[in-house]
Amino acid sequence: MKIVHVLTRLLRAGSEENTLACCLAQARHGHEVLLVHGAEYDPKLRASLTGALRVVTLEKLINPISPSRDISAFGRLTRLMRDWRPDIVHTHQSKAGIVGRLAAREADVPGIVHGVHILPFVHVGSGQRLMFLAAERLAARFTRAFIDVSQAMRDICIANHLGSPDQHHVVHSGFDLARFASARWPQEPHLLLGTAAGEPKPPVVLMLAALEPRKRHVEFIEAFGQVVDRIPDVRLLLAGDGPARSDVESAIERSRYANNVRMIGYHSEPERLISLADVCVLTSMREGLPRVMMQYLAGGRASVVSHLPGVEEVVQHGVNGIVTPAQDVGAAAAAVADLLENQHHRARLADGAKRTDLSSWGLESMCESVEQIYQSVLESAVSPRPDKARIRDRLAGQTFGLHGF
Repeated sequence: MKIVHVLTRLLRAGSEENTLACCLAQARHGHEVLLVHGAEYDPKLRASLTGALRVVTLEKLINPISPSRDISAFGRLTRLMRDWRPDIVHTHQSKAGIVGRLAAREADVPGIVHGVHILPFVHVGSGQRLMFLAAERLAARFTRAFIDVSQAMRDICIANHLGSPDQHHVVHSGFDLARFASARWPQEPHLLLGTAAGEPKPPVVLMLAALEPRKRHVEFIEAFGQVVDRIPDVRLLLAGDGPARSDVESAIERSRYANNVRMIGYHSEPERLISLADVCVLTSMREGLPRVMMQYLAGGRASVVSHLPGVEEVVQHGVNGIVTPAQDVGAAAAAVADLLENQHHRARLADGAKRTDLSSWGLESMCESVEQIYQSVLESAVSPRPDKARIRDRLAGQTFGLHGF
């Protein structure tokens, strides 16, 4: 099988980790795999794929809306797909999802699949919502199957007329469960915590998230003062990298509690950081069903997470985690402080986390499910296409006055 995956960005974040896991597994199984990503990427991550995957950088594919660059990216992708003649094009992330699916349709690719990691029209203004939905509905007309990271993502898509129920398949974002369940502390943890060697470990709060505005690192740093007021020696570890790095650094510099916050960047062994933490936190305003939430659970740690679509599928409030209102970062900080002060409650949540059934988040389970969906799509590809109209005609005259998605 010849498979093309298309990503807007290739950074160290959840949807990229999910996509790369699929790509590498498919290559190991003997498929021809091509990964196409946009202009924004992590050079070290890209270099690590050398020899394992064929990777193409599409410089015109960017996250913000840019009619001239988007049309150029569409044309380049169309030519690439016509030359390579894939059986499956699997798109990921919002911009690549639109441009990639339209290019695949123009190139007459038989199997067009879209991965729903997050939905761009959730928790945005009404104008953006309408425009994002219009673009998604256009691309949905040429989509054979949707792979949703959660039941909630599936339900929202169907409610907004993005595909029929039989086109949607829930496949959880897989990872190596055993790696997190058996993890030990990092070597020389005092260097991460900013403490002296041999000094007792202070209480540790971990936020493991790409540095993006929607993760709300800045807002949590601003709210973290209430945690420090109650637990003066606490440490907040911010693990991750991304485009909002300078904003997060500035927020730390402005804070009266800067000495309690440690920004450690990307870490190759996140399971060790989770093992070191007393409480894990995630304050995103928009997500699919974030795999880091499952990693917190697999690591057996008490966690505080925002109430997002799909969270209830795995986190039971008061049983294996604490769920706080998505719009209230202050409530998340207060919940973190409560857990740090209540060892019994923290231990009970940690035990609930360890008991959570995460079998459907296993890496092998994810890869097997995706391949079965591909086979089903190709078997049905002999039937008439959803729409025979050419994409260029539909794009004519359309204006997308948006900042990016």
